[in-house]
Amino acid sequence: MAVADDQEPAVRIAVTGASGFCGGVVARLAAEQGADVVCLGRRPGPVGQHIFWDATATAPDLAGADLVIHLAATVGDSGDDNTFAAVNVDGTQRLLEAAGDRRVVWVSSASVYRPGPYDGPVREDHPTDNQRTAYGRTKAAGEGLALRMGAVVLRPRAVYGDGDPHLLPRLRRTVRGNRSWLPGPDVPLSLTAVENLASACLAAAQWPPGAYNIADARPYSRDAAITAVLGVPVRHVPITLARVAAVVSRNLTPYAIDQVTDGLVLDIGKALSRGWTPTAKLRTS
Repeated sequence: MAVADDQEPAVRIAVTGASGFCGGVVARLAAEQGADVVCLGRRPGPVGQHIFWDATATAPDLAGADLVIHLAATVGDSGDDNTFAAVNVDGTQRLLEAAGDRRVVWVSSASVYRPGPYDGPVREDHPTDNQRTAYGRTKAAGEGLALRMGAVVLRPRAVYGDGDPHLLPRLRRTVRGNRSWLPGPDVPLSLTAVENLASACLAAAQWPPGAYNIADARPYSRDAAITAVLGVPVRHVPITLARVAAVVSRNLTPYAIDQVTDGLVLDIGKALSRGWTPTAKLRTS
């Protein structure tokens, strides 16, 4: 994305979901790089102009936008498909129709992949079916629409960073007695710093249409990563016991248990081949 000079007007980027965790970081980075940012959603974003958009009801106003980065989504571990689909599928359809021939970067999730366990790093051609949650199913349906319309689709996993409203609260629910009690043995897994996702969103404006995994440069040891984030040591419990405890206590959902036991590592070679470099990382030592 080129920064405007005296002769060339600034690139106008419409960012949906800019009032949220990921969208706000993307909007700020775009503004820092010289873009004219328009934040679409029910609430204003951190920078630029705000245009109200209810993804469940109307088409977005994309007038004047050169690029659309779509991060608006209904997110969660549990819930019914219709509630999630109102934004993740129907909202996507409205956005794509309004975008017309504009370039669209559509932020998906590694939750679209068929659940593990996995034999090795997961590439973009891994099956996207049999998701265990309404979130995963509707994100898969939404990205299918986006791919058919020629969008660039990004698949991050477990996005973390300052202000994270999802991953960190979920991990904190594993702590009892100054220990993080995790199901099963330590496994390698991919995480995505929100700064890396934001840089990929802007870089992807120049990429060929298709799906791209987005994560930090290297996978992490699950136990080391959680110790670094929570500041407490990890203790292991049998997976079957953890699933029973999750049902009884409701502190963790079955999906949350899968997230820390499946050992999903993303192959990010396709994004790297486009010249993107993830520079942010979690300090685990």
